[in-house]
Amino acid sequence: MTMKINQEGTIAAIATAIVPQQGSIGIVRLSGNQSLTIAKTVFDLPGKQLWETHRVLYGYIRHPRTQQVIDEALLILMLAPRSYTREDVVEFHCHGGMIPVQQVLQLCLELGAKLAQPGEFTLRAFLNGRIDLTQAESIAELVGARSPQASQIALAGLQGKLATTIHQLHNGCLDILAEIEARIDFEDDLPSLNEKLIIEGLEKILAKLQKVLITASQGELLRSGIKVAIVGRPNVGKSSLFNAWSQCDRAIVTNLPGTTRDLIESQLVVGGIPVQVWDTAGIRDTVNTVEKMGVERSRHAASHADLVLLTIDAQSGWTVEDQKIYQQVNHRPLILVINKIDLGTPESIRFPSKIKQIVETIAAENQGIEVLEKAILESVKTQKITAADLDLAINRRQAAALIRAKNALEQVQETIANQLPLDFLTIDLRIAIKALGEITGDEVTESILEKIFSRFCIGK
Repeated sequence: MTMKINQEGTIAAIATAIVPQQGSIGIVRLSGNQSLTIAKTVFDLPGKQLWETHRVLYGYIRHPRTQQVIDEALLILMLAPRSYTREDVVEFHCHGGMIPVQQVLQLCLELGAKLAQPGEFTLRAFLNGRIDLTQAESIAELVGARSPQASQIALAGLQGKLATTIHQLHNGCLDILAEIEARIDFEDDLPSLNEKLIIEGLEKILAKLQKVLITASQGELLRSGIKVAIVGRPNVGKSSLFNAWSQCDRAIVTNLPGTTRDLIESQLVVGGIPVQVWDTAGIRDTVNTVEKMGVERSRHAASHADLVLLTIDAQSGWTVEDQKIYQQVNHRPLILVINKIDLGTPESIRFPSKIKQIVETIAAENQGIEVLEKAILESVKTQKITAADLDLAINRRQAAALIRAKNALEQVQETIANQLPLDFLTIDLRIAIKALGEITGDEVTESILEKIFSRFCIGK
């Protein structure tokens, strides 16, 4: 879908998740100059309540033509500019479920509102100057946060921590550009350019820029997390490990080989990092058609996982079958999990010397899970990533713009070293300034806005 960037008319959308028979409240949101008119047309206020901004009103939503009551609801009126979009905003807080909110939304559309596109409320907030582009992206990240740490990083961005840092870099570049252009325009009236000060200024900007840039990989990890596949031959305790780690009994556990036939998934958080865990079917040669499909899915999961937990049985040791599986998955980061250590002697097990991380567990008794989680954190080298350690973390788009700015500023340094004319310095400085402006939205194209806001949910 192509998003049309404009602020014409009044938009409406359901602003809460709609699940049948779940959710006590559903919200329909309007923004635009007709919001108040539509609200007064459909909302019946009993008593002597006043249509005042930032008040909660109680009443009934009625169809203006039939006078049929659609819902008993609350209404919140937020007049411009004291609203999320800096436009008149109305929210109908209806009963939850599917029917009430859909009827209210349809009524608003019949009265002239248009259905909001994904992210259009936040887009209007950006276009009206209430938030910058980093804050808009932080809103989407906050909604989609999969761990408390990711939520804290998004909240820091929403509060303007990233924007403040980028503006400092932007202003630093502008100050250097002003110094250089003054010498170009008023060469006879000003002393020569102090190249030492310019070089020192560039070094400070680049050092600060690099400090922000290194948060990209950490931020990506906190936002997206890692995929972990538990693999191994049948009956080594993969499903027991999955259940113990997930603290649930989602995977069926029996002593029969081939019990697990399909991928079972669980969402966990380890050290602040979202972890998507897959319990897979035991990998072995089989003639059973259904089990064979499960084995293929296991191999596919292992090949696409960020980390493989190769699980073996301490009693059986390292078998020929384990070696075959290892040869299929050793191209991925791997932790060897020796399960059922109460039944065997792990010290006597001989396994490939390339395997450096080994964890011993008794999954059936929930033993070894904490050690396993520490090993996972070590494998991705993120032991120090916590909400307290990261004040901000940039996303991929912001990182790409910062890299362009960094390259341009390094080119300025090279130009100075080569003693080229001052005009050459201004070219790369302007490139850096433009790249930094793209991060905050001071320099932004319609295509960038479309790409960012099309990822939002409708109603946000």
